[in-house]
Amino acid sequence: MNNYEILYILSDKQDADAKKALVERFKSLVAPYGEVTAEEWGGGSRKLEYPIQTKISGKHLTGYYVFMKFSAPPEIPAELERQMRISDDVLRFMIERV
Repeated sequence: MNNYEILYILSDKQDADAKKALVERFKSLVAPYGEVTAEEWGGGSRKLEYPIQTKISGKHLTGYYVFMKFSAPPEIPAELERQMRISDDVLRFMIERV
């Protein structure tokens, strides 16, 4: 089991319940393997350093930042990355092995 940290930015154009559901969805992917902590980073919704243009929802000037720590086998971050890539509400993400 390896320790990982992930920071991801969700679209701020969705309501609070949808954001919470996405955070819970990503937590549930890694929860069977160990303890998971997820927290809003910097109060949650923040201004982005630069605008992010997406095909589906247009230009984003703000995003909802989430920082998550977890332990998992080496193949789990690849699955988590796959899930984030297919979600239209995830603007950016970065997974690091600690």
